[in-house]
Amino acid sequence: MRTRAGAGLCLLLILLCVDVRAVETLPLPAEASLLHAEPEQAAFAAPTRPATPARASAVSQASDQGFEIQFSKGKAGQDGETAQAMRIVLGLTLITLLPALLVSLTAFLRIIIVLSMLRHAIGMQETPPNTVLIGLALFMTLFTMSPVLQKINDQAFQPFMEGKMTMQAAYDNGSQPLREFLVRQTREQDLALMVELSKAKPPQSMADISNVQLVPAFMLSELRAAFQIGFVIFLPFLLIDLIVSSVLMGLGMMMMPPVSIALPVKILMFVLIDGWSLVMKALVTSFH
Repeated sequence: MRTRAGAGLCLLLILLCVDVRAVETLPLPAEASLLHAEPEQAAFAAPTRPATPARASAVSQASDQGFEIQFSKGKAGQDGETAQAMRIVLGLTLITLLPALLVSLTAFLRIIIVLSMLRHAIGMQETPPNTVLIGLALFMTLFTMSPVLQKINDQAFQPFMEGKMTMQAAYDNGSQPLREFLVRQTREQDLALMVELSKAKPPQSMADISNVQLVPAFMLSELRAAFQIGFVIFLPFLLIDLIVSSVLMGLGMMMMPPVSIALPVKILMFVLIDGWSLVMKALVTSFH
C-alpha cells in the first residue's frame, strides 16, 4: 500500500511540472508582450498619432545634432496683420510720449506759463487750481494748433491708417506742417544758438536744420514770449500794490498788511475789465 501511494504521489508531481512548463511556453498576447517588454521597446511599439495641418505653425523636431524649431508661414505673416500690429505699437508709443510732445511741440508751453504768472500776479497761490489752468491751456492749445493738426490728419494720419502710405512717408508728410509752425514761432537767434551748441555745420536753409536743433530753439522762443506777456500782465497789478501801500502809509496804518487790501482790489479790477477774455484773446493772437 505504501508503495502504491508513493507511486501515485510521484505521478502527480510529474504532471504538475509538465503543466507549468506548458504554460511558460505559451505565446503571450500583444498587449501583454508590450507590458513585459523593455521601456524603450514599449515606447517604439506605442502607436503614434499622425500630424495634421491644423496643428500649430511651430513644429519642434529632435535631431541628432540638437533641438530644431521650424516655423511655417501662416496668417500671422500676412502684411495686413503686420501693419495692424505696427499701428498698435505706434499708437501706444505716441500715448506714452504725449505729455512731452505736448510741451515741446505745441503752444501749450507759452499758454500755461502765462496763466501761472497771471495767478501769481493777482496774489492767489492756489486759485485757480492747477487742474483748471491745465484744462484751459489744453483747449487754448487745441484752438491754436487746429490748422496744423488738420493738415497732419489729412496729409499723413488718414492715408497711413488706410494703408495707402508707409510709415516713413507718413512721418515726412506729417512733420512738414509741424515744422512750418515751429519755424514761424522761433527766433533766428535761438536757432543760431542751438546750431552753435550742437557744433553742427552752419545751415544754408531751413531744410538743413534738424528737428533736434529746431525743437529746443522753439522752446526757448516760447519761454521768452511767455515771460514778455507775463511782464505786461504783472504791471497793472504791481501798480495796484504800490498805490495801496502808499495809501496805507499815508493813513498811518503801517501795521496792516497791504495784501489784505490789495487782493480784493485786484480781483475787482480784473473782473470789471473782463481780464480772462482779454488774456485768452491775447494769447491766441500772439501766435503767428
